[in-house]
Amino acid sequence: MVGFEHPHPHGRLVPGAHLELPFFDDAHRVLAHALVEWAREQQVDESDDRTACRDWVRRLGQGGWLRYCVPAAHGGALPALDSRALVILRETLAFHSPLADFAFAMQGLGSGAITLAGTPAQQAAWLPAVARGEKIAAFALSEPEAGSDVAGMLTRATPAGDGWRLDGSKTWISNGGLADFYLTFAKTDPDAGARGISAFIVDAGAPGLDSSDHIAVMAPHPLATLRFDGCRLGADALVGPVNGGFKLAMQTLDIFRASVAAAALGMARRAFAEAVAHTQQRRLFGQTLADFQLTQARLGEMSALIDAAAMLTYRAAWLRDCSTTQGAGTPAYTAAAASAKLTATENAQKVIDMALQMFGGRGVRVGEVVEHLYRDIRALRIYEGASEVQLLILGKHALKADPGRTP
Repeated sequence: MVGFEHPHPHGRLVPGAHLELPFFDDAHRVLAHALVEWAREQQVDESDDRTACRDWVRRLGQGGWLRYCVPAAHGGALPALDSRALVILRETLAFHSPLADFAFAMQGLGSGAITLAGTPAQQAAWLPAVARGEKIAAFALSEPEAGSDVAGMLTRATPAGDGWRLDGSKTWISNGGLADFYLTFAKTDPDAGARGISAFIVDAGAPGLDSSDHIAVMAPHPLATLRFDGCRLGADALVGPVNGGFKLAMQTLDIFRASVAAAALGMARRAFAEAVAHTQQRRLFGQTLADFQLTQARLGEMSALIDAAAMLTYRAAWLRDCSTTQGAGTPAYTAAAASAKLTATENAQKVIDMALQMFGGRGVRVGEVVEHLYRDIRALRIYEGASEVQLLILGKHALKADPGRTP
């Protein structure tokens, strides 16, 4: 497949009224308009997901868009990571190509811990190369028996000489077998649960690392299982303090959770645009599909689902960037990000399903945009905190916020 083509005006993301909302400022609006113009011109052959991902990283680096994944001190575009910029970038890229969004997001997620807690030497060695698209990053947290239950991980890091020895495995690792380095989390105190996890930078060429076990999924993305067998790391591989890895992982995910919602929002907007265009062109019983009231009602429902997701997504990003009392790390932000991630991914699934239904049999034909979106959206309800986890976060927040409330 050659990316998502734009055969008609509705197949393009045009910055709209949502950018005039008070969540954004002029710099965000300039970013959005420039990115749309750039994205329209990109055509990447995505028939091989690994080759395509490398191509997208190179293009995003050359275009300057990966500079939003790192702070200005290390070649970034802004003084610090900006959630609203990340939201705009991921929404736009996901509209154009979910694989382009994937390539962008992993550069930020895989390098986020280095931005937050890396030494000056670590930051200088990796972040500028990430921003230029010269190094591909990966985030290695999940294990076969430790997905949502991060504290249950079994991968061990033990002191060995002047460094560390890594043993265990990670799975569902995005950019696995493709990345130049893996930000890897391992137990340094196996009896301390989440408080016994540390973070390490593992070079892709490190002896004892095997990333050859690729995982094929319904919407092709470069995924793999990593196996560490006596993988030797230097002392300089440790990121942040010993046993500080769980907090670092949660801080990194916190930054990017609203942007996952934005990716789902971009896919939903694309499905909606495709549906509107199709209903205006498809004729049956002497009129267009758009002339039927049932079609109009369905489009109205899709529009409302998208707007609801957008408001929660933009609010979460704004809270992290702008609020001095409810910003990153606070219960209010955590709940807002959970609401955004839950609502945007679940709503996008509904919108894309409705769009495919409007296309009828053509909707399930391989190569159709809505068919591709139908496969792409499904994983977003699972990764970086499944919908069920977001519900638990919101439920616990509600009980703590007002435990004595009565109907």
